[in-house]
Formats: sequence, structure tokens, C-alpha cells
Amino acid sequence: MQITLLRKITYLFLIFIFWFGCKEKVAPIHPQWVKKAVFYQIFPDRFNNGDPENDPTMESIRGSWPHDNESAWQVSPWTSDWYHLQPWEEDNGKGFHHNVQRRRYGGDIQGIINKLDYLSHLGINTIYLNPIFHSPSLHKYDAASYHHVDAYFGPDPQSDFAIMEKENPENPQDWQWTSADKLFLELIKKAHQKNIRIVLDGVFNHTGINFWAFKDVKKNGPQSKFKDWYIIKSWDDPKTEQDEFDYAGWVGVRELPELNEDENGLIKPVSDHIHSVLKRWMDPNGDGNPDDGIDGWRLDVAEMVHHNYWKEFRKQVKAINPDAYITGEIFWEDWNNYKFMDPKPWLNGDQFDGVMNYRWSVAMAEFFINKEKKITAGKFADRLYDLDQSYHPETRYQLLNLMDSHDTDRLSSHIVNPDIFFDKMVNLHDNPTYDVRKPNAQELEILKLIVTVQMTMPGPPMVYYGSEAGMWGADDPSERKPMVWPEFNYEPEKANLSQTPRPIDTVEFDSSLFDFYKTIIDIRNSEPTLRSGSFRFVYSDNPTDQLIYARELEDEQILVFINNASNSTKMVYPIQKSSWKDLVEGDIYSTEGKYLSVPIEAKRARILKREKN
Repeated sequence: MQITLLRKITYLFLIFIFWFGCKEKVAPIHPQWVKKAVFYQIFPDRFNNGDPENDPTMESIRGSWPHDNESAWQVSPWTSDWYHLQPWEEDNGKGFHHNVQRRRYGGDIQGIINKLDYLSHLGINTIYLNPIFHSPSLHKYDAASYHHVDAYFGPDPQSDFAIMEKENPENPQDWQWTSADKLFLELIKKAHQKNIRIVLDGVFNHTGINFWAFKDVKKNGPQSKFKDWYIIKSWDDPKTEQDEFDYAGWVGVRELPELNEDENGLIKPVSDHIHSVLKRWMDPNGDGNPDDGIDGWRLDVAEMVHHNYWKEFRKQVKAINPDAYITGEIFWEDWNNYKFMDPKPWLNGDQFDGVMNYRWSVAMAEFFINKEKKITAGKFADRLYDLDQSYHPETRYQLLNLMDSHDTDRLSSHIVNPDIFFDKMVNLHDNPTYDVRKPNAQELEILKLIVTVQMTMPGPPMVYYGSEAGMWGADDPSERKPMVWPEFNYEPEKANLSQTPRPIDTVEFDSSLFDFYKTIIDIRNSEPTLRSGSFRFVYSDNPTDQLIYARELEDEQILVFINNASNSTKMVYPIQKSSWKDLVEGDIYSTEGKYLSVPIEAKRARILKREKN
């Protein structure tokens, strides 16, 4: 991860060529390590509690939804039945959907450090962290500051608050390093030692109501020096009893006041502040060598911030670390009419390297998961081809291929609930009939098929924490359960809010599924062809639900045979005389005449690599 002067000079030269030197369309300049990346998304409060001494307090959640500061509260038991209310939750009489938003489980930075060996063993080389900055909520998309890690993620919350109280948050020269900040830097150091990169969630469209600048606006009104940072609709009239103070919030959410923009994007004072934040976390010691900093940013609700700002943001990021990765959340264009946004305007080489590839996710779900609304093999191939044609060929290797996240139901539960639109009506609040049970053996075979495809297509795959351990769950909040670890004994899940009956489900670490994930990830990590090779469909058959695609790099070739049908079969592919090794099973298949004949079970894939003569 060493960055050298030569690399910086090379990067600047390539920028010159990109902008001025060539009339033909040239490849955008992307970090090449992303081709080799296997991402693992961590929701910090729910991943691992490495230090129970720093657990959140009731005071720490003040200012977050549902703004219940009166009911009794405790840190929630890590291994408890998810839908079951604890005694203090039952006492307030407000039900699951109210109480689940008040839950905190104590996951922290030390917990992530303690599990780096686990992630390394799985084959992970990049961690994407949901927001870690100071905030009262469980998700931390409502930042109270951008320049401090949440105190309850670190070893000494009270001392950290004392440090923050003394500094001037407006002045980067006055910023101090809290114990939580320092522990996060230690996480970066230890992760880098294991060749694991760190990508942070950047939430720069809005802040929380506890953000230091917004609190000043709330306190001082039109006299606040930060009044232009936000979109103020009306000020409070002190002559009246009611509070007329009003402002724009993300999709109307008052807990998330939006930052102000002009024709250049975020206004200059806000942009300058964020620039200082970028430098703080990307080059913490400020010596010009970013090896001690994070390796990239995932940008939340990125479509809501002006393109001009993201162009400036890219320049700022790449000036600090030319190898940093920038990926954006470009999701819904019209949620009501189920229309996804086209990310192409952000992917022309002047803003983002990649995006969270949700349009790929939808196509995958419609072919591999749906039953009544299933698309054909040919339609699936056409959909992916059309997506590929939307971008420069090199950009395809920067798109984050995911099947679930903190914003969707888990992949395993999506399989249990086929034919529901991706990320729409997939939790019990919106869909009381959503089936919350554990996936069965047949459904896990579908999951394994999907993961095999995910790990053998171009573009970095992302594993949402716990998928490899067998976790399941509906959309927000139930995709955010505490991680299932092999060293813990968990209560079975039997409480049920769904109108669909459920069995009593055991909750335990699925070592067999973990081994499967590890095997497929290891294959990806060991085969440059799967990471960087070309991609093309070479066969599709609608009646049999069969597909074959080829990955090729120089003289290497890998064929992936897919049987998405419910019956075993023998797939036959015309090809010149050759022998092929199954990279999972180790079996060798040779052509018979002009055909390669491959037996394959229902809902399975085979990864075959051509043997060299």
C-alpha cells in the first residue's frame, strides 16, 4: 500500500492525457486494486462488542428517533430472540417497531479489530463501514460531527466528550484526537498490515440535528454564522408560543437537515469543512503519505448532491490519495413506480469510480429468486449486456456487486420471499405477510448459486456482514440483527409479528455455509481471470434455465456453467478439443468429439478452468 512520488506523477500525467491529449474516448482512471477487492460491509453497532466497558447509555441515544427519553432502557442482549421484547420494552407498551429503534447492542471499533483474523480467513480484503462518526442514532447517518468517531465506539467515552467540548469544531487547526479516533486509526493500521483496506461511509447531503453547526443555527437563529449551511424555510418568532423554525430535511425527515447548495454544489464553507474532514481521515498525520488513512469513500444518497460538488470532491480525494476508491449510492429514481436511477452521469471519470450496483442486483433477483415473475435466461443475459454497454468497459470492474445491505432485506430472506420487488415492501411494517422464517436447505442452494455467480462476474463482490454465517432478516430494521458468532449461544427465534406463521428457528453460526463462502472467495482471489478478465455470455437456453459465460485473460479461460432449473441435467457446449478443471470439486472434464458435456445438479454452478497443454 506504499504510495510513491512516481505514482503521483504518473497519476497527474494520466489526468493530463485524459483531459487534453486524446480525441478518442479513453478509459477513466480508476484504482486498479478494486478489481481484486472482495468487500465486506459492517454495521458497527451490530458486528461485535469488543469492549463492554464503553457500551452506550440512555443519554447517548438522546436526539435520535423515536425521541423516547422517558421509557426505561438498557443495552440489548446480543443473543436474544430478535422480535421478542425485553422486560423494559414491554413495560412501555409501545411495541416492537418503536422499541427496536431504541436498541443498541454495543458493537464497537475494538470488536472489529478483534475479528480481523476472521475476515482475513474468509478472504476479505476490503471493509466498508457504515457511518462511524459521532451520532446518537443506531445507524449514524445523522452525524453530530464528521471529524470524530463516535465516542461509544472507542475505549473512553467520557474523556472523549471532554476533549470535544474544549475544541472549536469550525477550525480544523483546533481539532484533537479522541481515544475513539485513535482506536480507529489503530484499526486502519492493523487492517493494512493484513492487506485489508478500509472504505468509510460519507454522508454529505445532510447532517443530524445534533451536528455542531446546526445546533448553533437552532440556538442563534438568523444571527448564527452557520445559518447559510442549511436550507432554512422559516425562523422562530420569539413573540409567539410555537416554534416556527423550519428547514429542509432529507426526504422530509426532520432529524436529517440538508446541507445548502448553490450552482457549484455544496456551498463553499461546507465544502471547505468537508475537505478538511477528507484530509483528516485519508492522511491522518498530514505527511503527504496516505498509508495511515482510509482507502476510499462510499457516498450516501449521492444523487441528491449536485454533480459539480462531486467533481470537486473527486479532485480533493485523488489529490490526497490517487489510489482511493469513490463509490456512490445511486439508487431510486422513482420508488413508487419502481424505477431505478441510471448511474451513468456519475461514471464518466470525473466523479465516482463506481456505484453500488443495484440494477445488477435486481436482474440477479429476477432470474435466480423469482418464481411467478421470473425472467428467462436470455432476458437475464440481455439485461446484463445492456448494463455493461452503459459504461466504459473499465468502469464495469469498479461497480460494487451486492445482493443485500443495510438498506434491503437479507439475501436469504429475499429467497424465502420470492416475487416481491427488490427493496420494496420487504419488512413487516410495510408488508405484514412477509415470511420471517429461516431459509431451508433448498433455499440455501439458491443462495449458494447466487453467491457463485456474484464471485465469478466482473466487479468487486460485497458480502453483507453475517451472510456467510447464515443470517436472515427482513428489511430495516431486521437486516440489522447482531452478528451470529460461533462462540455464542443464541436464543431461538420464535417470536413472530408476521401474519405468516413461522416455526421455531435455531440461531447459530452456519459453519458449512461459511466454508462455502470461503471456498468461492478463495477461488476468486486466486484467479486473475475472474477479477480482471473479459466477460461474455456464450450460451443461454430459456426452456432449461441454463447459462454459460466465459471469463478470459490472455491465454487463460474460465467457463461458468449455470443450471437454474429445479432438476439435475447434463449441459452440453460445443467447443474445440480441450480439458477443463472444476475449481471447486477438482474434477476434470474433457471434450467428447466437438462437445464438452458437464453434469450439473439443480440450482448449481460449475466453475471450469481450461487446462493448458
